[in-house]
Amino acid sequence: MLQVGLSLPRSPGGAAGSFPMAEPAEGDNMGTGQEMFGSSPVTIVITSEADTWDIDASSCLGCGQFVDWDRMPDPEQQAHIPRDILSKPLKELKKLAREGYWAASRALRAQVYHQLIQQVTCRLVTPDALVYRDVASRLFGKLNVSSHPLPEFLERCSMPTYCLNVEGVTALKKILICIGNLFPDITYSPILPSLVALLLHYSEDEAQCFENISRLIASNAPHTSYIDQSFLAHQASCMTFGDLANKHCPAAHKLIASTSENVFEVYSKWLSWLFHDLPFNYAIRVFDVYLLEGQKVLYRIALALLKQYKLSVTSTELEGTDIKADLQAFVQNIAEHVTVEKLLERAFGIRLFSRKEIWLLQMANRKALMEKGITMVQSRQSFHLAVDMENFSSSIVTVQEMRIIWSWIPERFSLFPPLLLFSTSEDGCSLQRFYTCCEGYEPTVLLIKTTEGEVCGAFLSSDWSERKKSGATSGFFGTGECFVFTVHPETERYEWVFIKKPELAKAVPRSRQRSPSPSPTSLLGSSPDSRSTSSNRLTVPTPQRKGRLSPFLAIRHFLLPSKTASMFMSGSQQGIIIGGGGGQALSLDANLLWGHTEHCETFDNPPLCQENFKVQLLEVWGFQN
Repeated sequence: MLQVGLSLPRSPGGAAGSFPMAEPAEGDNMGTGQEMFGSSPVTIVITSEADTWDIDASSCLGCGQFVDWDRMPDPEQQAHIPRDILSKPLKELKKLAREGYWAASRALRAQVYHQLIQQVTCRLVTPDALVYRDVASRLFGKLNVSSHPLPEFLERCSMPTYCLNVEGVTALKKILICIGNLFPDITYSPILPSLVALLLHYSEDEAQCFENISRLIASNAPHTSYIDQSFLAHQASCMTFGDLANKHCPAAHKLIASTSENVFEVYSKWLSWLFHDLPFNYAIRVFDVYLLEGQKVLYRIALALLKQYKLSVTSTELEGTDIKADLQAFVQNIAEHVTVEKLLERAFGIRLFSRKEIWLLQMANRKALMEKGITMVQSRQSFHLAVDMENFSSSIVTVQEMRIIWSWIPERFSLFPPLLLFSTSEDGCSLQRFYTCCEGYEPTVLLIKTTEGEVCGAFLSSDWSERKKSGATSGFFGTGECFVFTVHPETERYEWVFIKKPELAKAVPRSRQRSPSPSPTSLLGSSPDSRSTSSNRLTVPTPQRKGRLSPFLAIRHFLLPSKTASMFMSGSQQGIIIGGGGGQALSLDANLLWGHTEHCETFDNPPLCQENFKVQLLEVWGFQN
């Protein structure tokens, strides 16, 4: 009879401690027990009445052998499995997974998981079940006690056990140790233990589970990632989620920003909500769709959790509360608020941009982290800079108001503190001086205070030198990350119209080109009536330099239904324009003294202040990169 156990190293001056392998966590009524990996090595003790120990002998009992059935939330029924279920088109499989079809049968789910993962395109040399048996036999096949250091990617990571029994938890740790041996490039992967634990529920043995998780690790499909494998990739994913929450959950983002000193620290736990805090019967439904749709679906479900959280709390209730801990408790008790079916329904009602577009955003975030020198594991708070209360000084906004504006901008730029580039109080009311001071900086934040005390502005994603690329009468440029906002008397942000309706902006064929933008000269020189009827055409895209990533939300990525809904920024000797199509969100004359604001199709904004206004102060802020 085989016995597989774990022991802890002796502590100085004490006896060897026992390792509680599959005891449920206190108060754990949903089968999401967990352990915390420390810095100590895991010692795997294997004893046997036989002279040799064979891994297959303990792991061929069939699907479900690793599960503590007494702790499972609900017994799964064994439904009839149609023979052609796995031959259905991908679109139909996605629909079935979203509707919870796999949950009808443990055998069906196990079969679907294995076949779907076997279809994942991955690197040519990917360890399989045979490799696992060989490595595991070599590592754990000795009769004496052997000690194995924890893989680097498990340092300070928690390990949800998801209703696994003693043998299941032991198998989980053995698989993770083998992954550390066979995938030395993995340096940080906090969700890997959760994914292995979930797969063990539906694996015939350890070797099959190892082979399937290896294929997810080694996936090389374009613009698709299943598992982040470094601190850099993980942090870029967290920043990407922060950007998406900023755009798709503005009410929740505003609530968190107003009650937390570091909103990005809250968002850095987004993956833990899904594969750590959610109860098993929710997490496994997430896993169902994740296998078919990749990481994009995780963003959707985490955003749905954030929206649901906003519905359940108010800012007054959160005063003095640790919002990160409160969010974690909310997710752990999600069954009190929404069913898993309703949660997924709301998640798939959130219209995100394409997988490639999100990939571009993630690559941009990675680049910013690398420029900041963030590649190794370190505390997020130590490098995520907020607006410095002591050193920040503006004649237009307070520190708190600037922090709100900073919470709106993409995460990769908020890594860097604000830098004053231009101010009419110091540099004078000169458009040429404005261009000279701002060129070379990307992006910038424009702040305007009118003589009536109103404050508004814009986040501008592109360098003002872009205006020169089409000659003296340049058209509009910029990307869909641009937005306009008001600070006084109300604080509000108005983003690109397609942020809220991305389904209207279909991916554009690569061969498709666009016509030029309207001249800013004609727009500035026209009356309000003639502005709305002027020729609205889009700029022909400038070819990208080889090896350079295309910007996130560049208009050339989309086939837009309206040519007037992507006019972000424009500059000439006559003045500057922010937003176009049926009007301009902001326009300023060549002396930076007089301005005009009205509704425009690009941002679908109301007038940001009095429609015709006089500038009292104007500032432009860049980023200390």
